[in-house]
Amino acid sequence: MKHNIIIINGPNLNLLGEREKEKYGTETLKDVEIACDKLASKNNIQLSFFQSNIEGEIVTKIQESRQKMNGLIINAGGYTHTSVAIHDALKLLKIPIIELHITNIYNREDFRHKSMISQVSNGIICGFGTKGYLMSIEAIMDLIK
Repeated sequence: MKHNIIIINGPNLNLLGEREKEKYGTETLKDVEIACDKLASKNNIQLSFFQSNIEGEIVTKIQESRQKMNGLIINAGGYTHTSVAIHDALKLLKIPIIELHITNIYNREDFRHKSMISQVSNGIICGFGTKGYLMSIEAIMDLIK
């Protein structure tokens, strides 16, 4: 059986490879998607990718995932620390959820230490750069099995 997993990226992640290279590296979001697709194809996973800088669009995509997906990986960017709406949408899901961050949010500014998503996620992967996306796919597959 093929598993459907969605990877949702929040604000500014469309600028990976351009912004703060010392923190986020030089890979683009497209590079990350290509690497994820390679891993997914070896593991009978159908991946969907979504990125938006708009909170409401992210909430809508999470809601749409209720019936269509077996798992959800989310890097909500700055919305991680502020969005009750994303928290509430994730809370509705009955599928595994992995919270993902490219950087270690606990080694950064104090306001980044609080996540609105952690309470509704099965696990958190942070601080491993863009490799965290691959780690998240492996982790979510373990949760689905």
